[in-house]
Parts: sequence; structure tokens; C-alpha cells
Amino acid sequence: MTLTLLQWMTLAVFAVTIVAIVINKLDATVAALIGVAVMVWMGTMTEVEAAQLVDWNVMAILIGIWIIAGYFGKSGVPSWLSVQSLKLSGGRPGLLILVLSMLTGILSMFIDNVVCILMMAPVALPLARALSIPATPLVLMIGFSANFMGTALLLGDLPPQMLHSVAGAEFFDFIWQYGRPSSFPILMVTFALTLAFMYLYGFRGIGKVSPEGAASIKSDIPDPLFATITCGIFLLTVAAMAMRELLGVKLGFIALTGAIILALVVELMSEKLKQPPSFEHIVQELDWRAILFYIALFALVGGLEKTHILQLMADAMKPLFAANFALGATLLYWITIPIVGLVEHDAYILTFLYMIRDLGAQGIPTWPLWWMVLWSGTLGSNLTIAGAPALYVALRIAEKEEDRKVSLREFLSWSIPFALVSSFICYVFGMLIWVLPYAQ
Repeated sequence: MTLTLLQWMTLAVFAVTIVAIVINKLDATVAALIGVAVMVWMGTMTEVEAAQLVDWNVMAILIGIWIIAGYFGKSGVPSWLSVQSLKLSGGRPGLLILVLSMLTGILSMFIDNVVCILMMAPVALPLARALSIPATPLVLMIGFSANFMGTALLLGDLPPQMLHSVAGAEFFDFIWQYGRPSSFPILMVTFALTLAFMYLYGFRGIGKVSPEGAASIKSDIPDPLFATITCGIFLLTVAAMAMRELLGVKLGFIALTGAIILALVVELMSEKLKQPPSFEHIVQELDWRAILFYIALFALVGGLEKTHILQLMADAMKPLFAANFALGATLLYWITIPIVGLVEHDAYILTFLYMIRDLGAQGIPTWPLWWMVLWSGTLGSNLTIAGAPALYVALRIAEKEEDRKVSLREFLSWSIPFALVSSFICYVFGMLIWVLPYAQ
């Protein structure tokens, strides 16, 4: 694989930027933006091309869903759901952790994983205190679960939205595609089995059983009208996004429309609602640093695509997939797991989605590889906080609650079993359902 000077320089800038993000000595967003600026100045792309390489539809999806999630988080529904989880567990601490993890995973299919953690962890901690549950394993499981299930459907996290951008995957493709189950059923079964393993591994004997404590905790939704409006418009937005092809508009436009309608209804009905949040407050709570990071990420990977580096990588990998498709998919899956434990997984996944697209132009089946890299890139990122920044948020919440530093060894004692078991289960399903039928 012979590279030109510009290709070498582009690859070097991309690599240095990723290293800077991993080391975390410089803010990840700043590092990514600097990387884009350097590529522009050295001629990889013009500033106009850099903007055109960004998928603004995906950015609109993120902003729209985050605005709706901001209202949802203030509706009192997450707190109410957490208390229902406590009652469902019957005051059994280990079971409560599993139920809260499952609830978090389900919510993260529709809400960004960081938002989901910030929404669920604070309402789960009072329940943990009531049942004498250590905060660290509980909050980490909420973090793992939010990061895990965000890839099950199109709306929850950036990787599935990137698959929509690169491969054109629609909402129902994540449920059933080409006559076989895809992301949602496979990850849901994998998630349930992983939670069962974690229960046996570390939660079965944790804390103390307290049915009385569970019965004593109450939680009422402070403003049922506001909660009904928020949940109703949220569900209508999801339904409209599921019917995108019939509506004939972009997903980002649907998400922003739902957010605008919700904000308008809340503002118009503010006198009938009990202290509703202002639109200004909701917008201020958006993670604009993350949005800028994702914008820069598309431009960075676009630089590799524009200089045909990804095409050259695809050319180099083609013989392996052509000779033994199952072996190639296996190597891609298991090499991804440790890499995304150290490298921010969104950047890795986007890079390989483009590269697999280039492989497809050479006759290699793409969908099994797209699914395998999407799943391994998500599940493997649960290994460390370097792979999934959302876990950093969960870790800080746990440390603040227990007023101590959580050691790397303690973190890994939970993250490694969760990540490896879930990765193995998903690999088996992925190979049987997707890879082997294409390998024949």
C-alpha cells in the first residue's frame, strides 16, 4: 500500500488527534477541532468540503432528541419508574440493580447514553441508600447498560445514526432486516443474558433484603399534565421517525419538529403547568461540546475518505474476506473489542463503516460486517472510560456518592466481565444469524 505525501500527512494528523483524545490531556472537542483545522490548512480538504463532509442530518437528530429528553428528564417520570423498579424487586438489592439496569437500557434506546445516566443515577441513589447497596456497582451498571443498549435502535446513540448515514439503515432495519433479526432482538437477548450473568457474578448477595424499605419509598409525578404532554410528543416523534420513508423527510427534521412542537406546547401552556422548565434552560443543558466533537469527527474521518486512505485499507483487507468471510468477520469483531476499550469508539466505528462500504464496492457482503463492527465497537467500549466517555460520567457520580476514589482494579472487576460476556454472547448470535449465511 503506497501512500502519497498528502495521504501520509492526513493519516498522521488523524492518528495524532485520536491519541490526543485518548490521552485526555487536551479536551477531546478541542483536539478534534484542531485536527480538522490542520487538515484544511495542509490541503486535505477545503473548509467548505469539511463542512460538507459532516452529516448535518445526524446532528439534527442528536439535538432534537436531546431537547425532548431534557423535558422528559424534568417530568418526574424517571424517578417514578425507579420507584416502581424498587417495588418490583420486592426490596431485594441484587434484583433491584438488574431491574434498574434493564430500565436504563430500555430508555437508552431512545435517549443519548450520557443523558440517560444523568437522568437515572441520581434517582437510583436514594433507593440504594435505603437498601444499603454500594453506589459504585449500581451506578456502573447503569453506565454499562446505557452504553450497551444505545445501539439497539436508531435513536439512542451516535453509532446507529452513523450507520443510517453511511449505509442508509432505517428504523425498522434495526429490528428485522433481510428476513432475519438484527440489532434490537440480538442485543436485547444478549443484554438479558448478560444481566443474568452479572446477577450470579456479583449482585446475588449484595446489600440487605428490605421489603419494608421498598414499600416505604413513595414517588409521585409532580405535574401529570406536563408528564403526559412530554411523553405523548416523545412517542409521536419516535413513531414519525419510524415512518420516515413514508413521510419522505429526513430523520433530523422529524426530531427537530418534535422538539419544537414540545417546546411550543410547554410555552403556550405554561400557566396551566406547575413550574415547567423554560426552553432557554433546556437548551443551556445541551452538551454542545459533544455536538462539536461529533461534527469534527465526521470531518476527520471524511478527510481519510476524501484522500482515499480508507479505500486503500479496504483493498488491503479484501483478500482476507474473499478467502474466508467468516474468519475475516471474526477477526474484525475481536480485534475491535480491545481497541475500542482504549480508543473513543465513535471514531473507530465511523472509520470502519466507511471502509466496509468501500469493501462492498468490491463485492464483499457489507451488512454482516456493518452489524459486527457496530456491535463489537459498542460492547467493547464498556471496558474502560477511554472507550466510552459516558462511563466517566457514571464513575464520577459513584465517587461523589461514596466520597472516595474508585480504583482501576475495582472498575475493571465490573467492566471486564460485563464487556467480555456480552461480547461473546453477541458474537455467537451475530455469526449464526448474519455472518455464516453469507459465508456459504
